[in-house]
Amino acid sequence: MYNITLIPGDGIGLEITEAVKTVVDAAGVAVQWDLQQVGQTALEECGNPLPQSVIDSIKVNKVALKGPVTTHVAKGFKSISVTLRQTFDLYANIRQVKSLPGITTLYKDIDIVIFRENTEDLYAGIENVINEDRVEAIKVITRQASRRIADKAFEYARQNRRKKITAVHKANIMKKSDGLFLEETRKAAQQYKDIQYDEMIVDNACMQLVQQPQNFDVIVTENLYGDIISDLCAGLVGGLGVVPGINVGEDYTIFEAVHGSAPDIAGRNIANPLALLLSAVEMLRFLGEHEAAQSIQKAVYGLLKEKRYLTPDLGGSATTAEMAKELCRLVACK
Repeated sequence: MYNITLIPGDGIGLEITEAVKTVVDAAGVAVQWDLQQVGQTALEECGNPLPQSVIDSIKVNKVALKGPVTTHVAKGFKSISVTLRQTFDLYANIRQVKSLPGITTLYKDIDIVIFRENTEDLYAGIENVINEDRVEAIKVITRQASRRIADKAFEYARQNRRKKITAVHKANIMKKSDGLFLEETRKAAQQYKDIQYDEMIVDNACMQLVQQPQNFDVIVTENLYGDIISDLCAGLVGGLGVVPGINVGEDYTIFEAVHGSAPDIAGRNIANPLALLLSAVEMLRFLGEHEAAQSIQKAVYGLLKEKRYLTPDLGGSATTAEMAKELCRLVACK
C-alpha cells in the first residue's frame, strides 16, 4: 500500500483527479490517497492557499500527485507550484515531450527531455519597488544549483542511453549569471564524456526547436528559459494536455499536470485527464510499479491511435468519466 498526497487543485482539477484515481486503481496498484486542497479552493475553504496540512502530508508521504492550480496574473497569492518546489527543494523539473500516436501535429518523432532548474533564477521572487516608476527583479544563479541540475541531466542521459545534452543559456548578455551556469554544466560534461555536449543561446534554441526539433535530445537549462522552452516543446506534440510533469528533489517528488485549471469548462465533465494520468504513469515507474505503468500507457496510446473515447480537445465527444471508464476497461483486460 502506497501513501500518496493527492492535490486536485482548482477548476477541472477535481474531475481529472477522480478519473486518474480510477485508472490507477484499475491497474491494481493499492494506494491510500491523502486528499489535500491548495490554491483558490483552499483559500475559499480555510483562508490559506497553501495550508500547513498540505506541507505536513507531503513531508510524511514524500510523493504527491498534483492537479492544476489557478495562479492569478499580476495579483493574488504566490504561485503554489513555485512555493512547493522551493519548500521541498524540488530542484529538477523534468518534462518528457514525446510524439503520441493519433495526435496530428506538424512534427513527427519528437522525443525531447527538458531538465529545468527549479528553485532559483527570477523565480526566486525577489522584487524591489525602487519608486513608482521603477521595479527591479533579482536573478539568482548559484554554483550548487547549476551543478546539480547539470548532473541530474547527465545521469538521466547515461541511464536512458541518450546521446546528447544541450545547455540553453543567454550568457552572451548575462555573462556573470548565465556564465556561472555554463561553467558548471561544462564541468559536469567533463565527467560524462560518453555523452555529446553542446550549448545554444536561448533565442536560437527556440528557433531551432521549431525548425528542427528532431535535432534535440536532452535539454538542460535555467528556470525561466526552461519554463518557456518546455511549453514550446509541448506545443510540438499536441499541447500541455498530453505532457507529464515531474518535480524531483533529494527527498520528495511531486508529479503534476502542467496545464491550467481551465475554469471555463470546470464542472462540465469534458476535461482531458491525460496530462495528469501520464504524470501518474511516471509516478508508478518511480515507485517501481512498472507493469501497471506500462498497462496504463498502452491503454492511453490505444485510445489515441484508434481515436475512441476521447474528450473534445482531442477530437472526440466523450466525457471525462467515459474516457476514464474505457481506460479502466483496457487496463483491466491487459
